[in-house]
Amino acid sequence: MNDDITAPFDVVWENTDPSLLNQQGTIEIEGEIQHKDYPKPFIEKRADPYLYKHTDGYYYFTGSYPLYDRIVLRRAKTIDDLPEAEEKVIWWKHESGIMSEHIWAPEIHFINGKWYIHVAAGEKDDVWAIRPYVLECEADNPLEGGDWIEKGQVNTAFHSFSLDATTFEHNGKRYLVWAQKVEDDTISNLYIAEMENPWTIKEQVLLSTPEYDWERIGFDVNEGAAMLKNDQKIFIAFSGSATDENYAVGLLYADINSDLLNPKSWTKMKEPVMVSSENTEEYGPGHNSFSVDEKGYELIIYHARPYKGFNTDNPLYDHNRHARIQRLFWTKDGFPYFGGEPGYSIDFSGKKAKAIVEIK
Repeated sequence: MNDDITAPFDVVWENTDPSLLNQQGTIEIEGEIQHKDYPKPFIEKRADPYLYKHTDGYYYFTGSYPLYDRIVLRRAKTIDDLPEAEEKVIWWKHESGIMSEHIWAPEIHFINGKWYIHVAAGEKDDVWAIRPYVLECEADNPLEGGDWIEKGQVNTAFHSFSLDATTFEHNGKRYLVWAQKVEDDTISNLYIAEMENPWTIKEQVLLSTPEYDWERIGFDVNEGAAMLKNDQKIFIAFSGSATDENYAVGLLYADINSDLLNPKSWTKMKEPVMVSSENTEEYGPGHNSFSVDEKGYELIIYHARPYKGFNTDNPLYDHNRHARIQRLFWTKDGFPYFGGEPGYSIDFSGKKAKAIVEIK
């Protein structure tokens, strides 16, 4: 663990000699430090994973389905139960026209009492005419008994390859951040806009463009945005470069009370915050989301392959990008710390937590 990191952990304290409790003063007690390592991988063949903890106590999980022809959703009371939870198809692609090919990167959100899914999709006559769309459901349980109504395409300012939309609320306003290609569909930028409603944006603003070497390997890419914040800063994690072992996670940040629609409010870190690891054999980590565990500790959910490269002509059709989870930490100066490498483990064996207890 980085020396700049401080993090709380749960402790199971050992039984104390009852005779000591009759003494005045203090005693030192010891306990076993608790840290959860999730299965590696967590859920296989679910790229672009999105995990959401709702107020009903359930965790909802979705991601890109390998055939890119449907939207799937599962839920469970605990994160541990998600891998074996029943997965429901809540929407199928159209037979023709829009939303008939490349159903990518769904995210589920609960906004003003309704469920929404933001998803990217192409069309049979032009499979790369990828655009952002929104679905709405009024059911209490979005897996059961509710129709998903297509609210249409997000009204971006120009029409080009566009995907990976995410939405969040901040200081009483709702925002959308998404990736969209420019310059003859060669460069994928991130854009941000305030929203009129969950499927309609106001004026879009350029948030980030690939500028550093690590964002421009194979392709010039910024995509897969996810928001995270604390009481000082708001962060946008995003992914860059081609979707092989060069895929990596970068970070933008702004002051918590700044104007998020002003590009000058944002700073991009020059180096990525999560990259491929030979040590853990996780390659091309990216397109993450953030959530919290049952104790409120923050998590990063991301995908990565267990090998370099890809085993098809096009990496998008190598479906071994598996969903993975690990705990997210914070530096002393308030920046997220991604654990040093994807798939890290923390070994507390042979170590004890100690505390001084005052006896009265």
